[in-house]
Amino acid sequence: MTSSPHQKPAFPTPLLSIVVPAYNEEAVLGDFHGRLRHVLQGLQIECEIVYVNDGSNDATLAMIREFQRGDPCVASVDLSRNFGKEIALTAGLDYANGDAVVVIDADLQDPPELIPQFLEKWREGYDVVYAVRSSRNGESWLKKLTAYGFYRVMRHVGPIGIPPDTGDFRLLSRRALTALRKLRERHRFMKGLFAWIGYRQIGIPYERDPRHSGYSKWNYWKLWNFALEGISSFTTLPLKLATYIGLLTASSSLLYGLDMIVKTLLYGNPVPGYPSLLVVILFLGGIQLMSLGIIGEYLGRIFDETKQRPLYLVSAYEPAQKFVQQQR
Repeated sequence: MTSSPHQKPAFPTPLLSIVVPAYNEEAVLGDFHGRLRHVLQGLQIECEIVYVNDGSNDATLAMIREFQRGDPCVASVDLSRNFGKEIALTAGLDYANGDAVVVIDADLQDPPELIPQFLEKWREGYDVVYAVRSSRNGESWLKKLTAYGFYRVMRHVGPIGIPPDTGDFRLLSRRALTALRKLRERHRFMKGLFAWIGYRQIGIPYERDPRHSGYSKWNYWKLWNFALEGISSFTTLPLKLATYIGLLTASSSLLYGLDMIVKTLLYGNPVPGYPSLLVVILFLGGIQLMSLGIIGEYLGRIFDETKQRPLYLVSAYEPAQKFVQQQR
């Protein structure tokens, strides 16, 4: 007997689920699993580890299968292709059976040793316990600067305050997880969704380590698109700015036109300069194209949502054998 998404099997003791999305992580996955198991062995709670293979084309899936053969607490979700981290994370949360769920990346930048502190806050009654990066070791100054600016912008432009310097590394209570599962939008900015559900939330500071091995899947182009995803998912401010810029441009043009009429009546009509006319035309054209681009971003998201396609497809799901046996 296996559980399906959104169903919580009955277990005799509280269960902690660890959700680990993985894409081409063969270089670090072995070290991560060993370190995670060492942490979990010291906890006074049952644990399951849900690995989500996000269409990897290296040995990631084979390593997960090997973990399952040697560890009855490991479950695996193999997606049919690469859907991206946000969707892979969603799939892991859908298949997690725990009374509390911890989300963590496999690159060891987020230390598994912080999980016991998460559990302490959860037992105190917090529904969401998130890790706050007090430092970002191993990252370039440009990435640190852009990350700093992005989190501050997101905190002030949208109706929901997203905690600054906070990634996906966190714990969710069962009721927070149930609430999150109700949000099935296609363009998923998980940091915003975690904040949107509300409930009692608290942050724990930590120092983020450099990537243990392998390489990051996030380049600056992907980070830029990710930032656009976050802004367009949680605020209509860009549309308002386009409106304000249009009004300001129209008002400026009106004032400039009145100025030309007055000067023509007073001083005659000299031949206008071609360069200034070209600059005005290009400026207005740029404003119009920018506004259309902003509208297009939102329209494209509406188009994706109306198709109602499933968020992901699963090639294979293998539950943790330990908990399958408990259900029999």
